Amino acid sequence: MDRNRLLLFITLSVVITFGFQYLLPGPPRHAAIHNAAAVHQSEAPVPPASVPPATSAPDIRAAPRVEIDTPRLAGSISLIGARLDDIALRDYRDTVQKSSPLVHILSPSDTAQPSSIQLGWAAADGVKVPDESTLWTSDSSKSGGGDLTVAHPVTLTWNNGQGLIYQVDFSVDRNYLFSAHQSVRNTTDKPVKVWPWQRVRRDYAPPRASYSVLFEGLIGVADGVTHQAGYPKAISEADKHDGVAFTHEGAGGWAGFTDKYWLTALVPDQSSPVIAQWYYAKEDGTEHFQVSYQSADPQTVAPGATSVSGSRVFAGAKEVHLLDYYEMHDHIPLLSYSVDWGWFFFLTKPFFYAIDYIYSLTGNFGVAILIFTVFVKIAFYPLAAKSYQSMGKMRLLTPKIQAARERHKDDPAKQQAAMMEVYKEEGISPMAQAGGCLPLLIQIPVFFSLYKVILVTIEMRQAPFFGWIQDLSVTDPTNIFNLFGLLPINPEVLSPTLHLGIWPVLLGLTMFFQQKLNPPPPDPVQARMFQFMPIIFTFMMGRFPAGLVIYWTWNNLLTICQQWYIQRSVKLDKVRV
Repeated sequence: MDRNRLLLFITLSVVITFGFQYLLPGPPRHAAIHNAAAVHQSEAPVPPASVPPATSAPDIRAAPRVEIDTPRLAGSISLIGARLDDIALRDYRDTVQKSSPLVHILSPSDTAQPSSIQLGWAAADGVKVPDESTLWTSDSSKSGGGDLTVAHPVTLTWNNGQGLIYQVDFSVDRNYLFSAHQSVRNTTDKPVKVWPWQRVRRDYAPPRASYSVLFEGLIGVADGVTHQAGYPKAISEADKHDGVAFTHEGAGGWAGFTDKYWLTALVPDQSSPVIAQWYYAKEDGTEHFQVSYQSADPQTVAPGATSVSGSRVFAGAKEVHLLDYYEMHDHIPLLSYSVDWGWFFFLTKPFFYAIDYIYSLTGNFGVAILIFTVFVKIAFYPLAAKSYQSMGKMRLLTPKIQAARERHKDDPAKQQAAMMEVYKEEGISPMAQAGGCLPLLIQIPVFFSLYKVILVTIEMRQAPFFGWIQDLSVTDPTNIFNLFGLLPINPEVLSPTLHLGIWPVLLGLTMFFQQKLNPPPPDPVQARMFQFMPIIFTFMMGRFPAGLVIYWTWNNLLTICQQWYIQRSVKLDKVRV
């Protein structure tokens, strides 16, 4: 096996994978709906009246509201439609600036990105149920105040004028989980059948993420399997099935919308059968996405009786330990997988837990990444030692190999035979060439996994390092093309590639010095291509999160020290040059 060709292939694969994603425009990756056998498009039984499809919401600027006030949430519930449509996260801001606005994950219909959560009922013809424009009243008598707080739930009530009284009781914990109880009291002399439903909707087309390795869109768990549909995929499926992108009937699970760091999701009663549906509609040029649950079986409310159904709503940040807690203690299945751990999830999650634990000791995620890298190096030291020893011997053999190639440059067969004779004389297997690639082969899944940790975990969002790096999840803000801010110009106006911070430059330098420790490829063409690799990677990594660049730079420094030490231990007298 030609070690240098293998190394070149691996390097170019990484360059193409990430370079295409960052340097060239293109459509984002669309996650398909998984486990298609469990999806019965438009075949699930539908009650006489089902969840209203996503359409434009009424103008609610003048709607009376119930305030939400918890340690981690601020917002309100609109009494028009009993709509939870105003949620801001007290712990998160749009930027690192303290004066930056709080992150809003639900917003009213008169904003640029309207999104809401609503609970209601479907019923047979003739039974009046609340709708989008219903004005509810807030009964705060049992909460001791008008606001929804951790200690005080809120009850919304509406009388349909036909003997049915509808109620929604909201409560919330100290974090991001709401509980909602829907009840119908029947004061008539006849039984009534109703189907409770819940829905979360987005009345806008969400901006597409620039990361093709990051999933954002409609997500849910059904039958213990995670289902995903990116927005383009949801539109495509809905166009095929009269607006319904996904349908599933069964008990348990959850569903909603996932963003890079945020999640809004419905969690139905885990023991009752429900019909889950994902909708898409376009009305007057506005796109509407909706995820809903509806009871598969009707609730028959006898005269003088009250029917109650419960559900929960998650609206907040995808904090890993909090998701784990809800998954374990509130029995919400696979909620932690709303974080896009990627293909190497079996590495990514443990990596996060390890880095997060080191962070708990150091108080700095950047330092935690550096320490974690040292442990990775220690873990793979035995393999690296063998690989670098092989590379050291091959480096000493390079003059003899090149001489053999030159002697028979016009006869490939004799050239190959001469090279094999050199290997035989020195007692070195040709496979030693491939041995030097093993550290890189191992580093690729480690690199991708750490990349995902830095990219998708909110714990890394706006996490400072030292100096000018105040957010490990974004690119190095410095730029050598405007002399690090001394020139009043923005080179990125000309091209996004004209962003090159200090840390990517340091990365390129470490790659250059690391390259000098490796035996040069015998092929001059390959040798020239390898000379350009540090430059290519420097510009490519200029657009990556700073945390990843710092990791790779530090990893290169450790590799240089490790490789220099190991190669120095190779006995020169074992190779007769």
